Amino acid sequence: MEKSAMSMLNSLVSSLAGGQSSGLGALLPAALDFVKRYPGGLAGLLEKLRQGGLNEVVASWLGSGANLPVTGAQLRSALGEEDVSQLAAQVGQDADSVLGNLAAILPQVIDHLTPDGAVPDKSPDAMTLMGVLASLTGKK
Repeated sequence: MEKSAMSMLNSLVSSLAGGQSSGLGALLPAALDFVKRYPGGLAGLLEKLRQGGLNEVVASWLGSGANLPVTGAQLRSALGEEDVSQLAAQVGQDADSVLGNLAAILPQVIDHLTPDGAVPDKSPDAMTLMGVLASLTGKK
């Protein structure tokens, strides 16, 4: 991601989080970065979740109907301790807090990154990520 786009993304995240660097405000950009950098990108992450027993849940996030909920325990089981620990370290939170927050936002993140129900071929760019952040928080 180019430096100016990253700077704009950080500014947006800071304003959306009310200037706080912890909690959900810290998790939003980390979760988006996690999706972007995951091996195989978004498609790789979704495949890991499917293989982890969340096929029906993932299908709902991609479909046009309501998003099925997911729990932190389900995400821990599907992602594995290594991925969970990595994300927790990135945001400076304990794994249980990260999983709870991730369970709350991941369905919407996936839903927004796949508006037509199809996984895009390329990783989201900075503008796409800023749009997702804005839509998740209701700020334009």
